[in-house]
Amino acid sequence: MEHRRAPSRLAAAPAAAAAVLLALTTACTAGTVQGRPGASGLRDPYFPKAGNGGYQIEHYDLDLDYDPADGELNATAVITARAGQGLSSFNLDLAGLKVEGVTVQGEAARYNRTGRELTVRPSKDLKKGEVFRTEIDYRGKPQPITDADGSEEGWITTADGAVGVGEPIGSMAWFPGNHHPSDKATYDITLTVPKGYEAVSNGELTSRTDTPGGQTEFVWHNPEPMASYLATAAIGKFKVTTGKTPSGVALYEAVAPAEAAASAPALARLPEIVEWGSRRFGPYPFATAGAIVLPAQSLAYALETQTKPVFSGAPDEKLVLHETAHQWFGDSVSPKSWKDMWLNEGFATYAEWLWSEDHGGTTAQQHFDAYLTGDTAVDEDAESDWAAFPPADPPSAKDISETPVYVRGAMVLQRIRQEVGDEKFFALLRGWATDHRYGNASTADFTAYAERSTGHDLKKVWDVWLYGEDRPK
Repeated sequence: MEHRRAPSRLAAAPAAAAAVLLALTTACTAGTVQGRPGASGLRDPYFPKAGNGGYQIEHYDLDLDYDPADGELNATAVITARAGQGLSSFNLDLAGLKVEGVTVQGEAARYNRTGRELTVRPSKDLKKGEVFRTEIDYRGKPQPITDADGSEEGWITTADGAVGVGEPIGSMAWFPGNHHPSDKATYDITLTVPKGYEAVSNGELTSRTDTPGGQTEFVWHNPEPMASYLATAAIGKFKVTTGKTPSGVALYEAVAPAEAAASAPALARLPEIVEWGSRRFGPYPFATAGAIVLPAQSLAYALETQTKPVFSGAPDEKLVLHETAHQWFGDSVSPKSWKDMWLNEGFATYAEWLWSEDHGGTTAQQHFDAYLTGDTAVDEDAESDWAAFPPADPPSAKDISETPVYVRGAMVLQRIRQEVGDEKFFALLRGWATDHRYGNASTADFTAYAERSTGHDLKKVWDVWLYGEDRPK
């Protein structure tokens, strides 16, 4: 809000005006002036209303009671955040579901709903830098959200339960939050379900308790920062197995019984995949790894939910490798905006090529050449439209998961390797994952880092492969 002076009043009473200005200055210094509303939306290039401004979330404590029989969710979200400005109100993203009450700092807060925006007005303005706690009680039957490309995310019912999957904005279907990848937080997620069901989420299972009411409570702790689209809650009649990798990373696999036999060969490679990735990309970034295998056809995709990727039906080795590679590229190092999606998918696709190369199969260079020439004998997808648009500039929201983001993104990495040589290239991969661990990064961050760390001018690679509109040659 712009403040305008009234010349006639100031001219008539300069002493009074000076006193007013002094009072305002004193109030500003003391941090007692009224706050202003936080922005509704972070103006992401593809999802401008996703996320919210004025604060950063530090921790989510979600308590979810779900009954697959009627699809009803009764929940409480306790969100700890830090104000980035003085706040008279702030927004949270929440689709559907009925809000039954909100408190901020323990005091009842006013709130209203407009579409997918929950606007909260604390009883007292929040000061810049203040750490504040918001508690939201809500309930209802969570629903899927249809993505720009037509796929469904959010809360999906399965043959024997349900699953929450969030990329890019679906997590708002089952908990309120700041649903943009740039705002990462730690999580505690408690899932209470009827006895006989398993309930799986991110991180470590810290307790499992049967309650007198015929339910089982599962408490999951995820201490590393996580973007909300990577959060999951999966309820079903899973077969659960646990173990450890040779280096001591805890493993937790929850598999739909009908998919157990077909999943076994690929999941048996998971310890080796984690160890291999730790050598190639630096130490595995989380305390736990694993997988959630849903009944077949539950989803139209797999998703790299943090520490436990979600698969729809039995995955093959290549898919387990891809989603596990995302634990470094996408989960630990997350995009600053959805325009940076190639930093997730291009890197995970390149990890597939590198795994093949390191295990006596097709090399990364052979994959690269196959796409240039359309040689399907080397790569069955070589005739795909991988050059339809530059990976760093998808035309619209529906394109952020299309082939150029994956394949041409991987080809960008191989071009860097060609330019700088193996020693500097693999040091770049490890350094990128290590130096940006648990943070967010943009394409501009990566191009600057690549040139700085390798000592090479890579402008031609960026101009032709990363941003160029024409098909590279």
